[in-house]
Amino acid sequence: MDIKKKIDKLCEQSLSASSCSGKYDSKIKNSVLKSMSDNLDINFNNIIKNNLIDVRNAGKKKLKDSMIDRLILNKERILSMQDGLQQIIKIPDTLYKTTKGVRQSNGITVSQMRVPLGVIGMIYESRPNVTIDSAGLCIKSGNSVILRGGSESINSNKALMICITKALKDNGIHQHMVQLVGTTDRSAVTHLLSKNEHIDVIIPRGGKGLIEKIVSCSKIPTIKHLDGNCHVYIDETADANKAVKISLNSKTQRYGVCNAMETLLIHKKFSKKHIIKILNEYSDKGVEIRGCKNLKKIRKNIILAKTNDWFEEYLSPIIAIKIVNSLDDAIKHIGKYGSLHTDAIVASDKDVIEKFKRLVNSSSVMINTSTRFADGYEYGLGAEIGISTDKLHVRGPVGLEGLTNLKYIVSSQGKLRN
Repeated sequence: MDIKKKIDKLCEQSLSASSCSGKYDSKIKNSVLKSMSDNLDINFNNIIKNNLIDVRNAGKKKLKDSMIDRLILNKERILSMQDGLQQIIKIPDTLYKTTKGVRQSNGITVSQMRVPLGVIGMIYESRPNVTIDSAGLCIKSGNSVILRGGSESINSNKALMICITKALKDNGIHQHMVQLVGTTDRSAVTHLLSKNEHIDVIIPRGGKGLIEKIVSCSKIPTIKHLDGNCHVYIDETADANKAVKISLNSKTQRYGVCNAMETLLIHKKFSKKHIIKILNEYSDKGVEIRGCKNLKKIRKNIILAKTNDWFEEYLSPIIAIKIVNSLDDAIKHIGKYGSLHTDAIVASDKDVIEKFKRLVNSSSVMINTSTRFADGYEYGLGAEIGISTDKLHVRGPVGLEGLTNLKYIVSSQGKLRN
């Protein structure tokens, strides 16, 4: 069977599975998620074995360290996937529940019901955990999903898919509720993006290049973010110790993730002593510093930042740092160079914080908090299927509710319009 026919078959099966979602109550769906978690334990050795093959191949292909980091599966990350499934189980299921009806003056009663989006196409790079997170969220939200991971994680994804398929079968749910595109042929993605009669939404996760390509080719609406150029702004009123800890954690807790801080903005009146402390901490951790002219006056041996550095999502131990004259300058900088993903302020002045909250138009704004918390699991969503920087339908980490929509339910006792 050629690639197009394989994709056509997957789409038809996924649409068929989607039409059955109304049959499954919360108890059955939660049972599937529990089985998936158990199967991760049962198949642990096989998952690790296949992941090692992917990691070795990635090394041979000389992929970026940040991509290899996201590719690795170990006991801790598998436990994290299981914990995510448990969190999804705990989230109340709002599907097919009707809001209290409001009787109108014309005699009809109007209410709304939350329903699945339908068929989701998930296209992603590196992270095998996305396979489990996406499957869990889609099952609980009543959507069927077609998963297409990157070629670098094909063996890991196939091993994880065994856990998912068995859980579906064992619990009597349509086995095509979750499907994996089992080929690394790129033409499969191109054809998948043309299947607007079968797929309701595409969710891409990966590098900027991948997402730009998908958005330009897709005939299907997308939920996306292109990059994560996240900022931390340290105001003159900031608690110095919090400023040091937050700026370090936001950047160095993990480099190759979209919610890692890439640019640090510091008010010119903030403690010079603590600016030096931050710079020393970065240097001790091997982070390359690219700074503005004013920062270079404080530390001569840093690299002078170029315009491109303010736009950059490094996903590596490199940071851009700028001394700004005011809160307004920081907000303007974020507005010009930011990616609407996650931006943080460290400050004590309530008016300063309020202005930052209102004028920084990112999907997540953090107050005296590390940018690394911008994550579906940390937000109590159980997991996330992606982070949206779009302004329609959903913004920020997309959890269960972001994978549903509303329809109107109208009733009467035979009412006719005059």
